[in-house]
Amino acid sequence: MDGCGRLRSAGTFSSKKDTDRAWQAAETKLAEGRVGDPARGRQKFRKYVEETWLPHHQMEHSTREGYTYSIGKHVMPEFGDMRMIDILPEHVREWITKLKQQGVTPATIRNNKMILSAILATALDDQVVFLNACHGVKTPPVPRKPLQIITPEQFDDLYHHLPTEDFWLLAETEIESGLRWGELAELRVRDLNVRFRILTVSRTVVELNPKFHPDGKRFQVKGYPKDHDFRRFKLSTQIVDKLAQHITSHGLSSDDLLFSVTERASTRPQLRVVPDRDELGWTEPNAKGRRYKHGTLSAYNSGPCRCDHCRAAFALYRAQRRSSGKDEPRKPRTRASDADGHISRDWFRRQIWVPAVTAAGLDFRPTMRDMRHAHASWLLAGGADLQVVKERLGHGSIATTRRYLHTLPDADETALDAMAKTRSRAAR
Repeated sequence: MDGCGRLRSAGTFSSKKDTDRAWQAAETKLAEGRVGDPARGRQKFRKYVEETWLPHHQMEHSTREGYTYSIGKHVMPEFGDMRMIDILPEHVREWITKLKQQGVTPATIRNNKMILSAILATALDDQVVFLNACHGVKTPPVPRKPLQIITPEQFDDLYHHLPTEDFWLLAETEIESGLRWGELAELRVRDLNVRFRILTVSRTVVELNPKFHPDGKRFQVKGYPKDHDFRRFKLSTQIVDKLAQHITSHGLSSDDLLFSVTERASTRPQLRVVPDRDELGWTEPNAKGRRYKHGTLSAYNSGPCRCDHCRAAFALYRAQRRSSGKDEPRKPRTRASDADGHISRDWFRRQIWVPAVTAAGLDFRPTMRDMRHAHASWLLAGGADLQVVKERLGHGSIATTRRYLHTLPDADETALDAMAKTRSRAAR
């Protein structure tokens, strides 16, 4: 009898002696808790992951989406057709070497090895395998690059290149609060206590492929922020006054999002001024020594030139063919909102943020996440307590917050002044 009370066969044997040895060995395994069916270890890795691990492993929907893509791209090509029982540490090491040779970054290799280890750990608990082949296998070291923090002067340049006042306020709220994108996009009027200038962070929103959303939608609001840690902190008087004015001017109610994009605004096409091709000049000579006028199909195809004017000419040509039914219609573009008003992170990055960064002409390309880094760095540079900054940002460890110490370009000026003052004693 197995652990579930079912009668199981130990096999068929030619002698009573072999039969007794077999059932005694089976009883010993049962007493040790090793009741797994050996046949389960002979199933393919692909079958176990797709039918057992992914459907039943408890994780966030956004995590499931990311794991599914990573497994399909990096793990399945190597292990999909292998039997679970056959996966050994040497195979994992060979796989890591292949990824490294393919130019996969050390961080991506580490993350994919972590996913594979989680799969094999569950299989070990389920007695599908009897070792986790990832144990003891090392991945290439992940270098920790120094943080490049946007300065207040650079932020001002970027801020004034954002297209509308609403986006000015969104960027300023981010730099003043250090919220994660999902927390910022899910902020509602009721989360801000204007009188006491207290902001409560109690939810976040994630954007999903609809097939990973439980209701087939794009945005999922989670009733808790990252690490399930609610937090409250004060905002400056000037940003609260601006938010209060924003709430009043837009007629927002308690449950409304502070920042949202309407359907009409998100789908409105942008008008382009078609330049005069005769004024654009000529491309550089191609391999055959030929030159073409900028802003023409010939320049794009034969130049080959990829300037903005030539790319726009090709895009217009393709759009005209699609509208006349000569080519397959393009799939709908990602919209800024999908009925519930949340701002799409990808839409904001492509349509609002990147153009502003380009127009500002900064010497590096900061992201919205870098505004969170800047919030922490500016606070610490101004003398804020390390523990206070940790709690404002919702860091799980104070070691994470310490990374933002002395990250501004002029952070060492105090130390240099102290050194100069001490060295000057000899001259005096």
